[in-house]
Amino acid sequence: MVKKEIDLLPIKNDYVFKRTFAYKGNEDVLLDLLEAILERKIVKVTVKNPEMLAEKENGKKFILDIKTELDDGTIVDIEMQTADEKNIEERSTAYISKMISEQLQAGEKYTKLNKAIFIGILDFNYYKRNSYHNIARLRFDKIKEDNYVYMGYSKQDEIASRYIEMHYIELPKYFKKNPKIKTKLDEWLYLFSGDKEKMEMVKRKNKKVKKAMDTLERISLDPKEREIYEAIQTEEFLQRVSENNIREEGEKVGFAKGKDVGIIEGREEGKRKKEEEFVKEMLKNNFTIEQIKSITKLTEDEINELKREI
Repeated sequence: MVKKEIDLLPIKNDYVFKRTFAYKGNEDVLLDLLEAILERKIVKVTVKNPEMLAEKENGKKFILDIKTELDDGTIVDIEMQTADEKNIEERSTAYISKMISEQLQAGEKYTKLNKAIFIGILDFNYYKRNSYHNIARLRFDKIKEDNYVYMGYSKQDEIASRYIEMHYIELPKYFKKNPKIKTKLDEWLYLFSGDKEKMEMVKRKNKKVKKAMDTLERISLDPKEREIYEAIQTEEFLQRVSENNIREEGEKVGFAKGKDVGIIEGREEGKRKKEEEFVKEMLKNNFTIEQIKSITKLTEDEINELKREI
């Protein structure tokens, strides 16, 4: 009997990512991924925020990142980002700051502080660096000549604080390299390729990757999980459309006051193109044509035309 192919939910989606790696009983899967990224042995990992969703003041839901504590007390925050919101530098800085400030109660000694690590797996290129895995620490600047004082140090301190560390893994750069599977990190990054052949290959190589894949298949087959995923996707899409419309309307009013009709028409065309990009993104994330029709003003023929362009 031929096994029916499973329509997998995209593991690069932030909800699906957390649902896979923060799944109760999958601590060993998360541990293996963190070992691959941090290149260190980890004895135990504890997920500090296993709940999937949190609620904003307006009642809307948002996906939580995965906050973990390692056996030595190190706090690690790991998240998947598919959309480039042009704020990774600010976002990771805010995360690290919060991870540091939340550790100590009033009156506690600073020496009780534990290391904080942020890991961002990005489905876009952000930093102008010729590396797909960039590691940042708080380093000292090069010594200025006027500040130099010879103290007899043969080796000087380079790291200002060992408590802060950031990892940025940019997936498009990784796959541009067209890498072979040489390391454990390769095995895990192949899982994010979206290529079923590559995913099956690493599933056979690494038992923890297989467990992650089994979890992904299980939640992909669960109607409730798929319903939650689609509801979140729809809400996020509508939020982005709403923000885009508000911005476009403001620009339109400004141009109208200047009586520049040609520019207004250009903006309308730009708005249409943005809508088309949103629809392509929805198609990539397994939205059905009926769902897209209910959210946008596009016809089925127009949606199918965009689908052919992907």
